[in-house]
Amino acid sequence: MIFVNNARKTIYLNFRFQHKEMIWLLAALAILVLLFFIVIQWKKKVRKRIGDEKLVRILTSRYSPRFFTTKFVMFSAAFLLGIVAVMNPRLPGQAEAVTRKGIDVAIALDVSKSMLAADMPPSRLERARQFVSKLMSEMPDDRIALILFAGKAYMQMPLTTDHGAARMFVNAAGPAAVPQQGTVIADALEMSARVFDPQEKRFKTIIVISDGEDHEENAVKKAGELAEEGVMINTVGIGSPEGAEIIDPATGFPKKDDAGNTVVSKLNEETLKEVAAVTNGVYIRLQNSDEAVKQMKAQLAQIDRKAFGDVSQMNFKTYYMWFAGIMLVLLLAEILIPERKKQAA
Repeated sequence: MIFVNNARKTIYLNFRFQHKEMIWLLAALAILVLLFFIVIQWKKKVRKRIGDEKLVRILTSRYSPRFFTTKFVMFSAAFLLGIVAVMNPRLPGQAEAVTRKGIDVAIALDVSKSMLAADMPPSRLERARQFVSKLMSEMPDDRIALILFAGKAYMQMPLTTDHGAARMFVNAAGPAAVPQQGTVIADALEMSARVFDPQEKRFKTIIVISDGEDHEENAVKKAGELAEEGVMINTVGIGSPEGAEIIDPATGFPKKDDAGNTVVSKLNEETLKEVAAVTNGVYIRLQNSDEAVKQMKAQLAQIDRKAFGDVSQMNFKTYYMWFAGIMLVLLLAEILIPERKKQAA
């Protein structure tokens, strides 16, 4: 941050780094400096081992310690500038960040193979995608995170107001995104909870969209723990109690169990209802997407709103190119500087 004051005005320059996590590269620079001093000490030891001072002067007459040090300093400075360039220093533009008032919503979408069942044409998964897209259209002021789960849960997208990017992730969601198959709702809840600020006790909810075929029994217990942290869990059941065959996309034939019987996947509403009830959430069976979105929107409206800055609409002026340019100049200069003195005529 830079402050410039005078009698008439105050200029406040708030430099920010876009990629602060890249600061770990400074450790590499520290290693380079350490290696430099190790090399210097090694050269001194070698000179002492030779013993004959006159012979050493003859052998190293063209070597310039000053040039060697200068080249290293220039390379180190270029490396440091490169780190700054990678971190991308920038200043907010004239437009201020848009202040929104909304809630934080983590959407946990089941992408297990059972979601390929066609009891809700064209498939449970496709109907779930449609529901999520319509729901996001009704939540312009809310931050959304996306978690995909099957036998394991994965963070697909952290909290963001960039709903366009969120739709891209939703449309691409499928069983291939989670190699470990099965349905573990407890794992999905735990991963979803990580997107929230642990200091906040309000403004946050998880929406679980699944056929409810949970392969573990920890979902209700985990929901109770999250309820104590102020998280409301709403569940959306997708599928039919009668169930349907699961068509294996690799073979095009119905999936069979180890005994050779055709696997029929059924909607398990009980688990989803219990998870929602523990946190004062609501369970919705997805039949008509528009009606389900209406019910979910009414439920989310009960959650307190909070104001937060949306930097996705902020214009930034970046300065990485200046640091990268100076870095290239230093590297070229370092290459041109010889390590040995010119030979006398």
